[in-house]
Amino acid sequence: MKIAARRAKLTQEGIVFALAVVLFVAFAVSLHGFVTSGNIVALIRSVSILGMLGLGMGLVVIGRGIDLAMIATMVVAVSWAFSLAQAGMGFGYALLIGAGFVILVGCITGILVAFAEVPAIFTTLAMGLAVYGVGRAYFFKIDVQNVPDNAGAFSFLGVGHVFGVPMPIIAFAVLAVIVWLLLRWTRFGRFVYAMGDNLLAARVAGIPVALLIIAQYVVSGLIAYAAGLVMAASVASMSTRIYNSTMIYDVLLVVVLGGVSLSGGRGNVRSILVGTLLVGVLLDGMTIMDVSYTEQNLVKSIVLLLALVTDSLINPRDEQTAQQQQGDI
Repeated sequence: MKIAARRAKLTQEGIVFALAVVLFVAFAVSLHGFVTSGNIVALIRSVSILGMLGLGMGLVVIGRGIDLAMIATMVVAVSWAFSLAQAGMGFGYALLIGAGFVILVGCITGILVAFAEVPAIFTTLAMGLAVYGVGRAYFFKIDVQNVPDNAGAFSFLGVGHVFGVPMPIIAFAVLAVIVWLLLRWTRFGRFVYAMGDNLLAARVAGIPVALLIIAQYVVSGLIAYAAGLVMAASVASMSTRIYNSTMIYDVLLVVVLGGVSLSGGRGNVRSILVGTLLVGVLLDGMTIMDVSYTEQNLVKSIVLLLALVTDSLINPRDEQTAQQQQGDI
């Protein structure tokens, strides 16, 4: 069964990668300027934030969860940190407070899922609404928080280059390596796969499932926070309107499209990179063709639906799996 699952996973990744190549060649032939070095760099840079968020979401989904509060946590934590810095607090301390807020939200989410046994999809949906509401009511009043003047070299994270490579791309690559090492070579990663594959068996085997669930939501939140900082550094501000955008669905599209199974226990960093590649090529091509924002969302919705159907066919849930409720999506 494990060998068959691996083959299925690799087949899905192969199909998605092949589709990305086909789209790339088609756009290169039909669209003027698509294959220029500037456009290729811009393409990778444009999806680097989405890829970073996909790494956090993928980690949770592998562990048989989901984090719909990711965008709200990112927006509120970064905006609050900027607001505190603008009010006179040291920028480094403000960033630490933002990180502390992210950790608190992750702990509360994990506790509700692990101990109260509230399904993760409902827990994180409600947490997202609560976090955003608290942020707008008590932490800041305006939609856009600018990077404070005392930010120092913070802007380099978004607009700087190293050997000609934009920093957002480097940040995405570094984070991908860190998550790969975390999942591949640490006990935490092995436990996440075991929990996602069979929650009851993981608990019987002595894996601290409850603490692991809390930890994965904390890690996911911190990854989202890092992505938010890179995003803010790129445009010198953080807009809270992002929470009301389709970004959370784009993140799910990257994760599921690449082959990270919603049934848990399957997928890796390579899956997320492949999904990010296809989404990047698709969005860049539609942008050059001047496809409207509404039509782009329609295309992404159809692709996401197809990815979900494919996941359900490749990774069906058996009766025993379906009965596992704690931490389940």
